[in-house]
Amino acid sequence: MKLILASSSPRRREILSLLGAPFDAIEPEFDERVTAHRSIEQEVLEFAVGKARSVAPRHPESIIIGSDTMIFLDGAKIGKPTDSRDAARILDSLSGKTHRIYTGVAIVDTLGGPGHTAIEEVSVDMRNYTRAEIDRYLAHNESLDKAGAYSIQGEGSRLIAAIRGDYLAAVGLPLRPIAGYLRQRGFSFPLDVEQFYRQKAFRNWQRFA
Repeated sequence: MKLILASSSPRRREILSLLGAPFDAIEPEFDERVTAHRSIEQEVLEFAVGKARSVAPRHPESIIIGSDTMIFLDGAKIGKPTDSRDAARILDSLSGKTHRIYTGVAIVDTLGGPGHTAIEEVSVDMRNYTRAEIDRYLAHNESLDKAGAYSIQGEGSRLIAAIRGDYLAAVGLPLRPIAGYLRQRGFSFPLDVEQFYRQKAFRNWQRFA
């Protein structure tokens, strides 16, 4: 029984590796096209499913995990910035406001299991930071591959006042639904997920505990 993460994201690889179970990370061949007619919940779930399904035909007899994260502010969906100027624009729009992070996770089970889907919603309060702070943050070069143009587990945490919800989901991959499904399918791993959530032993998590 092979476990595959359909992602090229280093942060998602890092989170899944916390379980201690071996897995392969494979970049999905999936085109994320944001639409106006679907809700953000539908969008992140469709993208998560699409990523996992794009890997499935090449890897039979596997359990494949796909995930997608998007930000919602003032009725608008916010994904990854196109360049540094767009990143500055996004960060400026988030300053002093509360936005929501939606992360969809999809498990495609080609071994006959039912699979699983879940959506996590996290609320984030941003500090009222200045344009100079935005410029200093952009110099860290961690914005361009992040939804919302900031990294919660990196230097971007300094822009945040508070987080309410699953911190790991906000980073990009909620562990609870994944671990629960894998246990049902016979996987065993050394991590006690509930204890890990109580300890909040992951990058910058304690800062928002």
